[in-house]
Amino acid sequence: MAAPVCVILTGATSQAERRTSCMQNPLLSPSSSSVKLKRLIADSFLVKSLDDYLRDAEQAHGHLCAGQVLGVRLAMLGLQILGIDDPHGKDRKRLVTFVEIDRCATDAVGVVTGCRLGKRALKFRDWGKMAATFVDLESGKAIRIAAKESSKALARQLHPEIENKNQQQMLAYREMSDADLFATQWVKVDLPPEEFPGYKGDRIVCSECGEGINFRREVRREGKILCRACAGESYYKPADQLISHRGH
Repeated sequence: MAAPVCVILTGATSQAERRTSCMQNPLLSPSSSSVKLKRLIADSFLVKSLDDYLRDAEQAHGHLCAGQVLGVRLAMLGLQILGIDDPHGKDRKRLVTFVEIDRCATDAVGVVTGCRLGKRALKFRDWGKMAATFVDLESGKAIRIAAKESSKALARQLHPEIENKNQQQMLAYREMSDADLFATQWVKVDLPPEEFPGYKGDRIVCSECGEGINFRREVRREGKILCRACAGESYYKPADQLISHRGH
């Protein structure tokens, strides 16, 4: 007898529909004793559909917009290229993602990849670019994916009947090919040990302000150990200094 084959209906747009279509197939019933078959069915549900991810992204971000669609597709492509099919499960410690903009797409990238800032798996580089780099810690491979500027013009060409730009792009970005939407490039990312998720290093105290410093972020200058703020890299100024300055 030929081994049963799992057939996922291509018209099924959600994870639940794909699961239902499998379970309704008599060859794929729970009574099957094939371990390989069960594993095949389980694996087919690890990567969600575009619609599934968009629903998750909308819930996490608070609304759905063109940037969310772009971010979901960008992250899905990154996972596909690296061969990571279970980013929230068995592959959750395998991926580090660098994002280059703090806009809607970044939230969507986090939803798809499972990478979070608090888990040290999401790295932010404030470059103002709609781009992200996905680093596979297991293989050492890294792929950088950037949205093409031409995608906006193409969206207008595809749906000139839609006047609202956001609605126009939301629909077009769902329909465009990966090649029309993104530019991809294999890159090399050097990750020192302190950049890895789960890194546990010594906590050092700044000799100037007395605050603790983690993950080797200290600055050593003239025999002193300084935090970056005390070393002159601060993004803030104490309020009393501002008051004093205004008083002159």
